[in-house]
Amino acid sequence: MLTKRVIPCLDVDAGRVVKGVRFQNLRDAGDPAELAAQYERQGADEIVLLDVSATNEGRRARRDVVAKVREAIAIPLTVGGGIRDVESAREVLEAGADKVSVNTAAVEFPEMLREMHDHFGAQCVVLALDAARVDGGWEVMTHSGTKRTGLRAAEWAKQAEELGAGEILLTSWDRDGTRSGYDLDLISNVRAQVRLPIIASGGAAGPEHMIEAYRAGADAVLAASIFHDGDYSVEDIKRAMQSSGLEVRL
Repeated sequence: MLTKRVIPCLDVDAGRVVKGVRFQNLRDAGDPAELAAQYERQGADEIVLLDVSATNEGRRARRDVVAKVREAIAIPLTVGGGIRDVESAREVLEAGADKVSVNTAAVEFPEMLREMHDHFGAQCVVLALDAARVDGGWEVMTHSGTKRTGLRAAEWAKQAEELGAGEILLTSWDRDGTRSGYDLDLISNVRAQVRLPIIASGGAAGPEHMIEAYRAGADAVLAASIFHDGDYSVEDIKRAMQSSGLEVRL
């Protein structure tokens, strides 16, 4: 049985970690390198760093922030935000990322996923899929949740898998920052269409939500505010998961 991963997320704006609700009303949560190192000490399996303003500002992810986080940790690091082509992906990989996460650019230029797969390998390509409930299903959102695309989430996930993505970071826009639990129906819906590992994101308030996400089909869980606010440590989450019968790395 593969161990279940717990992944703290660092949403970064202007070089600082921020957190909001549904990607809005951002508040300062600390220094990204310091927080990443803290979470690694607590037992985090990976770190995801998302430059949340890069796409809307038309720029690439800040290499200096990526490099500082890389210097602070040894665990895998995924970086997203402003990744628009193979070259911008290469920049953050050279700065220290192990994987790159793409959302808006992949929707606008799907063949980009194939190109990144061919250059870097599937293990390096993470599709960030932000989805909002609509008409009994889920619609893909881009530009940090500000634009609707008309794409159905599960269909887009399946297409991305065929194009060469190696993992899906699946975020419920409706649940982001709300602490109301992951959207289990969304996870199950996408799980039924793809074989790729799914990282569940959006809405975690504690270990019970994470355990539910795994049972709905997730392979990893991502959270931000519960760690940033000190409600739980990564170790707290993992011990609760272990007690429920899930395999984790302690």
